Amino acid sequence: MFAVAMAGVLVTMLIALIAAVRGPTVFDRVLAVNMFGTKTVLLIAVSGFLSGRPEWLDLALVYALVNFTGVIAVTKFSRFGNLASDHERVEPW
Repeated sequence: MFAVAMAGVLVTMLIALIAAVRGPTVFDRVLAVNMFGTKTVLLIAVSGFLSGRPEWLDLALVYALVNFTGVIAVTKFSRFGNLASDHERVEPW
């Protein structure tokens, strides 16, 4: 049953990869790469369950956090052209 789930995740990863290459805009491509990262998290989790290694779930969670942070950074960079703040820095005193 889990092997079928793993095959389904691999098929959706292939579809996400095709969407990342063919996306008409940068934001569509970023969304497709985010979906690919999410499917990678699912693949790591299912693989860990199939191999009897529940500690792989920790790796999947770390990868999900890195994927989320990376997508936010790429989206901000593609929107504003830099990752720095657009506002002037206000000193607390």
